[in-house]
Amino acid sequence: MKMVFRWYGEGNDSVTLEQIRQIPGVEGIVWALHHQPPGEEWPLEEILEVKRQCEQHGFHIEVVESVNIHEDIKLGLPTRDLYIEKYKRTIENLAKAGVKVICYNFMPVFDWLRTDLYKKAPDGSTALFYEHAKVHTIDPFALVDQIAKHPEFTMPGWEPERLEHLTRLFEAYQNVTEEDLWSHLHYFLEHIIPTAARCGITMAIHPDDPPWPVFGLPRIMTSGESIGRLLQLVDHPANGVTLCSGSLGANPENDLSAMIHAYADRIPFAHIRNVKVYENGDFIETSHRTKDGTVDICGIVKAYHETGFSGYVRPDHGRHIWDEKCRPGYGLYDRALGIMYLWGIWDSLNREKREASQCLKSMKI
Repeated sequence: MKMVFRWYGEGNDSVTLEQIRQIPGVEGIVWALHHQPPGEEWPLEEILEVKRQCEQHGFHIEVVESVNIHEDIKLGLPTRDLYIEKYKRTIENLAKAGVKVICYNFMPVFDWLRTDLYKKAPDGSTALFYEHAKVHTIDPFALVDQIAKHPEFTMPGWEPERLEHLTRLFEAYQNVTEEDLWSHLHYFLEHIIPTAARCGITMAIHPDDPPWPVFGLPRIMTSGESIGRLLQLVDHPANGVTLCSGSLGANPENDLSAMIHAYADRIPFAHIRNVKVYENGDFIETSHRTKDGTVDICGIVKAYHETGFSGYVRPDHGRHIWDEKCRPGYGLYDRALGIMYLWGIWDSLNREKREASQCLKSMKI
């Protein structure tokens, strides 16, 4: 596996490239042009500037997360063709800079949802938290105001230019069903996958976070079954999945290891993180250690190892520890600890495989 680390760009992240460089085994930066509104073409000169910054510290920029999709595409409006053409040009520009994977999502309005960005744990750390009952009672506008209280960093998926039209968006989605959303996703993929394939780029959809409907908005990327359906919409290697253990793991019925074995050749990018799910449906993000949460991180890494995974991996979210001041979920310390935990599992599996091979060789002798 190829370890990468998400970075939000100069002036927009508490973590520096120099700090990331000191984490063992990290070879690339997962990035985006976060100031570009959804639907706009990414200028080549801005892409190349990020490449220059990262390469100065020895990193590649082969994974982008995310090139957000304009709501008109998700809604299936006549204007979607205009935004799809812009998306194609962005794909072409990214290919010129050496990008290999584009992570994206197809979630209406909100790219992710939590009710508390700094829920305190008994050990004094804080983490992203989802209170299931609160989502059914809170006014979504109140939640937007709560998220917007942290203006020091951009919050992907909660961009002001998107949320200022929240009322209109909720009205637009009022009669959009899950099947409608599948149809609109199919249309999008049919138009962009040929461009991605020609450019040597794999499109990798991110599962819905959380993996169920919120505020009456449809969600479709929620399970192994939905991943299988997605891959069949346009059955091409350039149509792939970003398998996120934290998003899908919020539903304990999702068997992550089985998904990895089933779709190994269509997973170019993996997010590995842990969550602790409570009986009432609440969940909180934990350390990456298996015993600290509900997700079997050891089993997930083992599944990737067994399938010969050679794609990109990032530790995804982390807790906020040691009094670090950072973007919610995206500090340095806990994500670095997560990387070392993942490497520990991976290296142990490699050693076990080598020893088993040597044992077989000695038996033949």
